[in-house]
Amino acid sequence: MDRADIVHDNFLRRVAARDFPAGTPASGPLSAAEAVEIYRAACISRALDRQSRVMQRAGKGFYTIGSSGHEGLAAVARALRPSDMAFLHYRDAAFQIARAGQVPGQTPAYDMLLSFAASREDPISGGRHKVLGSKALNIPPQTSTIASHLPKAVGAAYAIGAARKARPEHASLPDDALIFCSFGDASANHSTAQGAFNTAQWTAYQSHPLPILFCCEDNGIGISTKTPDGWIAASFSNRPGLRYFHANGLDIFETYRVAQQAAEFARNRRKPAFLHLKTIRLYGHAGADVPTTYLPRAEVEAEEAQDPLLHAVRLLDQSGALAAEHALQIYLDTQIEVARLSDLATARPKLQSASDVMAAIIPPKRHNAASNGPSPAARAAAFGADMAAMDQPQVMSRLINWALTDLMLAHPEMVMMGEDIGRKGGVYGVTQKLAQRFGATRMIDTLLDEQSILGLAIGMAQNGFLPFPEIQFLAYLHNAEDQLRGEAATLPFFSNGQYSNPMVLRIAGLGYQKGFGGHFHNDNSLAVLRDIPGLILACPSNGAEAAMMLRECARLAREEQRLVVFVEPIALYPMRDLHADKDGAWMQTYPAPDQTIGFGQVGQQGIGEDLAIVTFGNGCYLAQQALPALTALGLATRIIDMRWLSPLPAQALIAATKDCRHILIVDETRHSGGIAEALMALFAENSAAKTARLTATDSFIATGPAYAATLPSTQALIAAAQSLTASSP
Repeated sequence: MDRADIVHDNFLRRVAARDFPAGTPASGPLSAAEAVEIYRAACISRALDRQSRVMQRAGKGFYTIGSSGHEGLAAVARALRPSDMAFLHYRDAAFQIARAGQVPGQTPAYDMLLSFAASREDPISGGRHKVLGSKALNIPPQTSTIASHLPKAVGAAYAIGAARKARPEHASLPDDALIFCSFGDASANHSTAQGAFNTAQWTAYQSHPLPILFCCEDNGIGISTKTPDGWIAASFSNRPGLRYFHANGLDIFETYRVAQQAAEFARNRRKPAFLHLKTIRLYGHAGADVPTTYLPRAEVEAEEAQDPLLHAVRLLDQSGALAAEHALQIYLDTQIEVARLSDLATARPKLQSASDVMAAIIPPKRHNAASNGPSPAARAAAFGADMAAMDQPQVMSRLINWALTDLMLAHPEMVMMGEDIGRKGGVYGVTQKLAQRFGATRMIDTLLDEQSILGLAIGMAQNGFLPFPEIQFLAYLHNAEDQLRGEAATLPFFSNGQYSNPMVLRIAGLGYQKGFGGHFHNDNSLAVLRDIPGLILACPSNGAEAAMMLRECARLAREEQRLVVFVEPIALYPMRDLHADKDGAWMQTYPAPDQTIGFGQVGQQGIGEDLAIVTFGNGCYLAQQALPALTALGLATRIIDMRWLSPLPAQALIAATKDCRHILIVDETRHSGGIAEALMALFAENSAAKTARLTATDSFIATGPAYAATLPSTQALIAAAQSLTASSP
C-alpha cells in the first residue's frame, strides 16, 4: 500500500479506538477556538497531500513535495501576524492555510489544488510550478528552499529597521513587522544558510535592528541522509547574537506558546531568534520517493505512529477543546471537500504556449512616478568642489561617482551595499565621498560575503528600497550567482509578476589590468549572467556613456522592476589617453543629469560601409586605437558599441550594420560561451555581410607581463580586419 493510505487508515482506526500516542497535557495561552482552527488547517494540509497523490496517479497532477508531518507549522502561523512576511520551507502548506484563516476571503485548499494541477488560474505562479506563496498573505513564493532564501530573508529584516529611519514611498512592511524564514534541518548545513546565520549574528552583534525569526523544521533526515541526533541543538543553541528556542512540533499547544515567545523576542528586541521545531516526515521526501527503500520498515512505522494529527486530536480531546469523535468528523469532511475541489481544479485551463510561460519573466511596470531630480542647491551641497570640475574632461571612475551621487540625490530610496564601498570608497575609488554625502545607512559596508550582499539587496527591494549592490570583482560573483538566478530572476516568474526584485548590481570586471590580480581580479567571462532569463546586462565603454547608462539602469529597476547588472570595465576606470601619452582623448565631460542612453540603444561612430566593428567595453577602446590604421588601409569603417549585452539589442545591431560589407566582432570574453557566439548567430541569420570574430582565448587571465596575452589587442584587431576584408571578392 501507499504509505499515505497506511497513515490515513491508521488515523481513522486509532482515533475511533481512542488509541493516542503518549504526550504531555495541553498547556499555554492557545485558546480552544484557535486550537480547533489550527487542527482544521492541519487536516486540510493532510488532505491536500493525499489528494495530490490521487491526482498524479490519474495524470491530472504534477510533482509535489508534501507537508505531512509538518502540520505543526499551522500553530506557528497563528502565533505571527499576517503582516509578517514569510519565506517558507516547501513543507509549510499548513502555515499558509492557517494564515489564510486570518485573512478574509481566502480559499487556500482550492488555490493549492490549482497549483498541483498546474492550472494557469493558480493565483501565485499562474501554472508555472507547484509553489507555496500568496500576495494576499505576504508569502513570496520559493521554488526549492535549500537555504537560498535565507540571505534575502535577512535582507528583508534589515529593510524593516532601515525603513524606520527613512521610509521608502513604496514600503510594504509595517515598522513593527518581523520576517519569518523556515527551512529543514538538512538545509541548515548548506553554506548559504550558514552565511545567512552568520550575517544575522554579525548584524545583531553590532546592535543593528534585525527582526527575523528563523525556524528550523527538524524531521531528522534530508531525503535519505539522516541528521545526527542533537546536531541542530548543539549547533545553534549557543550562537552569539541568535536567541535559541525549542519546541515539540507535534504538540500544537507547546508550538504555539514557544513560537509566540520567539516572535515576541524578535519583534520587540529587534534581534534574530531561532526556533528549533521537532517534526517528523511522513511518506518520504517527495513525489514517488519510498522511505522503506532506504529506511527499515520498523523505523518508518514507528515514525508514522507519532502522526502529529493523532497528537492534535489527543490534545484537543483532553483539553476539552474538541471531542475526538468531532475531530474525526472534521478530518473526514475535509477529505471529501478537498476531493470535490480537486475535480474542479483539474478541469481548469493550463498554460499552452511559450509566450504563456514566458509572460511573467519580465514583471509588470509598477512605479510610474518620475523624479524631478534634486534642486541646484541640493546638488551644490552634495558635490561641493566637484561642481567646478564638471565642465572638464574626467576619467570613467569619477563620472560614475558623480552619476551615483545624482541618482542618490534624486531617489531617497536608493541604497548601496558592498565590501569597502563606504569609508574606503571602493577598491578603485568609484564610491569615494558617497558615505560622507549620504551616510552609513545608505552606503552600507557589508561583511565579506557576496551571498549576503545580494541577499541584502533582494530583501531590501521587498520593502520598497532601490538597491544598488556592488560585487567587488566579477570573479567574486560566482560565490553568489544563485542569488541572481535562483532567487531574484525567478521571483517574478514564479509569482506571475506579483513579486519582483528590482536592483542595479554594479560589478567591476573584465580584463586588461596591468600587473594586478590574475584571474580573480581580471575575469572576462559573462556567460553566467547572459544565461539568466529576464536579466538585463549592460557594459559601458567610456565615462560619459557609463553615467547616462546608469541613469537608464536606475529607471529600469525603479519604474519597470527589472533586475539589471552593470559591468564596469576596470581597465577603463582610470583611462585618460587613447593614441599618445597625455592626449586625454579617452576622457569626457559629465553629461547633464537629464541625459540618458535608452535600453537597447547602441552607439555608432562613423558611417563607413567597408567594415563594421561590433564590440563593447574595452573592445571599443581597441577599435578606436585601430581606426587610424584601418583608415590608412583604405577601409571605410564604423564602430558599433553594443552597450547592452543581454538581451542582445538585435534589431538595433542589424540596423546599424545593414549596409556594411564586412562585420568584425571584437569580443573580450572567451571564445567559448562568449558574446561573439550569439552575435555570429545573429548576423548569420539576418545579414549578408561576411562576418568574423576576434575573441579572447579559452583561458584564465595571468598576472604580470602576460596580463593581456590571452585577450584581443589593437594589432590583432587590425590583422583580423585585413584578413576579413581581403578574403572577399
